[in-house]
This record gives sequence, structure tokens and C-alpha cells, in this order.
Amino acid sequence: MKASMENDYFLIDNMKNIEEWFSEYGESHQNPTNKLVHWFCVPVIFFCVVALLSLLQLPSLFGLNLNFAHAVLLFAAFFYLRLSLNLGLITLLFASLCLWLSMTMQGLGLPVFTIAVGLFIAAWIGQFWGHHIEGKKPSFLKDIQFLLIGPLWLMGFIFKGIGIKY
Repeated sequence: MKASMENDYFLIDNMKNIEEWFSEYGESHQNPTNKLVHWFCVPVIFFCVVALLSLLQLPSLFGLNLNFAHAVLLFAAFFYLRLSLNLGLITLLFASLCLWLSMTMQGLGLPVFTIAVGLFIAAWIGQFWGHHIEGKKPSFLKDIQFLLIGPLWLMGFIFKGIGIKY
């Protein structure tokens, strides 16, 4: 019975709409300093994850050279586009920019792993500092899916600021 209840919760939880996700995420992001920290750290963390995943090559498929970032971003695309077509598309455009930057850095022979790990650690220190100031734990400690919501939440503010519906 317990397993069934957990599965039911999982199914119900995944059916949240974008406003429900944003409302719940926003509960631990009220402090202006914490919000400002997120404007810098969330995009950096997103880039770092994409960059690190892009270093892991997948077997060639139909002559395409793919990496784990492609696979993870495909999953993220389904998650984002299900919640909001407009926000999903712009977030995937940002993801594509991150992937392009990572691949460009690799092509230039830059130490992508070292750079991404360093930025990743620094950005997470910033995130936890922001949440310390907020006095609330990061949302992803409650539900790991919130790691995907952070970038979308920021894009939502941009859309509202320029008057675009999401």
C-alpha cells in the first residue's frame, strides 16, 4: 500500500502546472538578496551542468556525434515544453547557447572540466549563501525537480517584465 501511495504522489506531483511550480519555488525565494544571487548563480550552474555533460560522449548515432548533454536536454525539453511552450522554447534556446559555448571552449582547447567545476562550486556556494540569508532551504531539497524549475522561474520574470504571456 505504501508503494502505491508513493506512486500516486509522484503522478499527482508531476501534474503541477507552471504557476503551481513557480508559487512553490517562490516560497523560498522572497528575500531580494537571495533573488539577486539566483539571477547570477542559476544560469552559471545550468551552464556548468551542460558543459560537464557535454564532455561525456555517446556512441555515434546515424553519423551524429552526440554527448550526454544532448540526452539530458532532450529530457528537459519534454519537461519544460509540457509546462509552457513559450518558456520552454526560450529556456531551450539558452540551453543551446550553453551547449554551443561549451563545445566552442572545447574546440579552443580550454580546460572545460576545470572551468565548469570551479564555476559550479562557486555558484553553489553563492546559492547556499543566498538561502542562508533567506532563512529557508533550497527547494530542490524537497523535490529534485526544482533543479529544472530554477531556470524556468527566472525566464518567467523576464517574460512578465516585457509583457509576454507564458
